[in-house]
Amino acid sequence: MFNSIQVMVGATPEMIHNWGWFLAFGIVLLLLGIAAVARSVTATVASMVFFGWLLVFAGLAEFINAFMVGKWAGFFLHLLAAILFGITGILILMRPVISAEAVTFVMSWFFLFGGLYQFIAALWTHLPGWGWHALNGAVASVMGVLLLAQWPVSGLWVIGLFVGIDLIIYGCAWIALALDLHKM
Repeated sequence: MFNSIQVMVGATPEMIHNWGWFLAFGIVLLLLGIAAVARSVTATVASMVFFGWLLVFAGLAEFINAFMVGKWAGFFLHLLAAILFGITGILILMRPVISAEAVTFVMSWFFLFGGLYQFIAALWTHLPGWGWHALNGAVASVMGVLLLAQWPVSGLWVIGLFVGIDLIIYGCAWIALALDLHKM
């Protein structure tokens, strides 16, 4: 039943049998990604609201955790983290557009400086594949400059666009896996 390709890939008989579900999942992710790219402003706001709720729930969990462990040395650190998570989450929920602009501003600088570092490090070290690392650094730096040049307007669409692109690529990866499983 198992041939060498299946063992190499790590596919189980259950995975091969259920390849259709992987395909459906990939198609759904691909369609969601296309919708997020087409409606990047809506996807940006939705992403910020989702992130805000994650922080609120993380704050609640951290608050409960602080009191569950009793009186110990880390109580106040957990309590402080709970308060910071909760307040940040509530602020994001109250102002998702401004939050998206702030996150985009930070991302822009991260791309700019992270890309410059990667570019310079690739040129300096000349490790195997250094050209790809230099290209990646150059592209990241250019992205940072472009985002900063259009900021704060870029804050309205960039997060949704990036989430959409990620969903498209992730969906394509699942589709490719499903089609490879179907060939087995």
